[in-house]
Amino acid sequence: MDQSTDTPALEPVAAAATPAAPTPAPQQVVYSCSPGLGVFLLQLKCSIAISSYQSGKFYLVGGKPDGGLGIYERFFRKAMGIYTAPNKLILATLFQIIRFENALKGEQMINHTYDACFVPRTTHVTGVLDAHDLGVNKEGKIIFVNTRFNCLATTSSSQSFTPIWKPHFISKIVDEDRCHLNGLAMEKGRARYVTAVSKSDTIDGWRDRRSDGGIVIDVVDNEIICEGLSMPHSPRLHNGKLWVCNSGTGELGWVEPAPKGAGKFHPLCFCPGFVRGLGFHDKYAFVGLSRPRYERFEGLALDQKLKDADSEAWTGVQVIDLTTGNVVQWFRMDGPVAELYDVNIVEGFNQPMCIGFENDDILAFITHDELVSK
Repeated sequence: MDQSTDTPALEPVAAAATPAAPTPAPQQVVYSCSPGLGVFLLQLKCSIAISSYQSGKFYLVGGKPDGGLGIYERFFRKAMGIYTAPNKLILATLFQIIRFENALKGEQMINHTYDACFVPRTTHVTGVLDAHDLGVNKEGKIIFVNTRFNCLATTSSSQSFTPIWKPHFISKIVDEDRCHLNGLAMEKGRARYVTAVSKSDTIDGWRDRRSDGGIVIDVVDNEIICEGLSMPHSPRLHNGKLWVCNSGTGELGWVEPAPKGAGKFHPLCFCPGFVRGLGFHDKYAFVGLSRPRYERFEGLALDQKLKDADSEAWTGVQVIDLTTGNVVQWFRMDGPVAELYDVNIVEGFNQPMCIGFENDDILAFITHDELVSK
């Protein structure tokens, strides 16, 4: 009798599971500063406001009572231009312009540490305009650089913006970043000077003029007063001079205006980075530095200047003595925060803080005025 042997069916063998690659920990920002920066800010009775559009960070940097450095940060998508005034901040962001007011009164402090608390009180929803620098005119209206539409604009109660000025070489108000208008200097409550990367009148035309197409324009006369710059930013009037960051060369300097673009740029000093963002206190300039995106900013004189100085670009703020051009203090960021946009000075406060929209602080922070008697 034949006997058959049942062969068991072969079960598919599962492949050995490949262990999942561990998720890398988020890279941390490392802050460093000159040893005396905290004391320096305490002596000046001011602090530094810094925006980073690339990381969405807004920083308030001041001196602690013990002389150390206090760093307060909040997240605002594409934080850009900063305006400061007594007890007031205005910040341009991705699609909003936000007005902050200091809610503390007199000698009030929070946690025995913060001597100002800037709270969002008004938000203008503009849509994505690539708003850059901003200021406030003598009527109290916000003026901002509308880079996407090549003009200066103000906020509107019904529209995204109201255009109030455009360069004479821009043929129309159109949604095309043609000249990369970016910087704004205010004088006595009016827009006085602006910077642009070029005088191009075609969409994205500025990108082909980055090395030497930069200009400064007198808004009042609508006339170019200096040209031949490299990606200029952050025009500011201080102590009778028009200061400009010549970003593509890494230089801080001042402009001697002249008609028909014949003005001259006088460099004061070289900073190791793409210089952009500029605030002043007395004889000191607070200059923002960024590590440039080489795929977009390659070919600028900054590259060669860094090689000549045997240096690498870094991100942070350098404090320059305007009488000598020397760096007297510095604040540096290493890590994922590579690009800063604006730097400004918050006068009168040692260590301010602000309330943002990313956590519940704004829900619980409630203050009120005194009862108004009828």
